[in-house]
Amino acid sequence: MSVWDALVGQPGVVEQLRRAVADARLAERGRPAPAMTHAWLVTGPPGSGRSVAATAFAAALVCPADGCGVCEQCHKVPLGAHVDVEVVRPDRLSYGVEAARELVLGAARMPADGPWHVMVVEDADRMTPEAVSALLKAIEEPTPRTVWLLCAPSAEDVLPTIRSRTRQVLLRTPSAAEVAAALVTGDGVDPQTASFAARASQGHIGRARALALDERVRARRIEVLRVPARLRDVPSCFAAAADLLAAATDDASSITDALDAAEHSALLRSYGEGAEGVTAARVARLARAATKELTERQRSRRTRTVRDQVDRALLDLLAFYRDVLVLQTGGSVALVNEELRAQLSSSAGDGTATETVRRMEAVAQARLALEKNVAPLLALEAMCVGLFAPAA
Repeated sequence: MSVWDALVGQPGVVEQLRRAVADARLAERGRPAPAMTHAWLVTGPPGSGRSVAATAFAAALVCPADGCGVCEQCHKVPLGAHVDVEVVRPDRLSYGVEAARELVLGAARMPADGPWHVMVVEDADRMTPEAVSALLKAIEEPTPRTVWLLCAPSAEDVLPTIRSRTRQVLLRTPSAAEVAAALVTGDGVDPQTASFAARASQGHIGRARALALDERVRARRIEVLRVPARLRDVPSCFAAAADLLAAATDDASSITDALDAAEHSALLRSYGEGAEGVTAARVARLARAATKELTERQRSRRTRTVRDQVDRALLDLLAFYRDVLVLQTGGSVALVNEELRAQLSSSAGDGTATETVRRMEAVAQARLALEKNVAPLLALEAMCVGLFAPAA
């Protein structure tokens, strides 16, 4: 057992990071360590395991046994409880300059309980240019025992100033067979369900796990894939768009509600709630400013989560039309939604390959609109109209 076991289908990455950890031990003794550096850019498609790789690397750096997977250090890191490993995720749609300055301040200290202080920055591609400028000096000239691990979908998604100062770790999308095997061995999923989840997730490990283990997630996916058949006229397009957004909002709430409540309770406790002689009114008064700030941060996180859930639905729709196009063109590649072959065949017979390509473009345009901060409902309405009547 080791921290690397969590990485699915990434033998080259594991080998690269193992060598880096081995050389990190040399660096600790002041010896040359060519495989180790102070700033890394971990890239790969969504679901490939970028965050998992960064977390495993961080755990191995602070573990006395180079990532044994069983010691206290290895257990603390993925739980976010290790004093020398800071994992940062954007609550808002992007990292602003203030967030970057907080990162710089946090990275300035020396490790407290181990040989390295590791800063894991997820979604580094969401940094504004101003945030990158604020962070650049700290990445270029960190304190001697600080390691930066930046995660992004691809090197092209971060500014050149970041790319040129980091060493890249490139993950690939795991094969369906690799994902299915991981579900069977790691989660106890039966082989048939694991095979379905791996195929339907298109190699996205987290999505595959959710599809395999959560009936609600499977039902939601079916709802999304029924959208094309619902589009009979413009009013039905608007209704389908509203339903897609409502489902995404509901799913986002299931993700954020418990976290919001836990954060609010922790904040009030930090201001004395529950302590003897401290009234609720006093706690509310003392915590007023902090509560306002927390509420704003949680609102931003909820907005981002809703958009992420909408994008998840759009990816399922894109896979649907991809399968339709495969059938229309007589392609020999496997269908993502094989269990829906009858529905796919019906859709394939109702239109042309050119129309299907235009429908795929409508979905892609909706995803692009979300990235540009267009209101989700407007993006979905435009997409559904485009799916109903693809432009000539």
